[in-house]
Amino acid sequence: MLVYFEPHETAESAITREKQLKKWERAWKIRLIEQSNPEWIDLYTTICV
Repeated sequence: MLVYFEPHETAESAITREKQLKKWERAWKIRLIEQSNPEWIDLYTTICV
């Protein structure tokens, strides 16, 4: 289930951001998700349309 995503202009910037997020504590990641998607709705169809 996709509950969070960030668009990036380049693959390099996306990879850099992914590496940053991997170092975050779980609670920080949950807070980030809940700021933009408090209902934890599956966003897959949002980016595939």
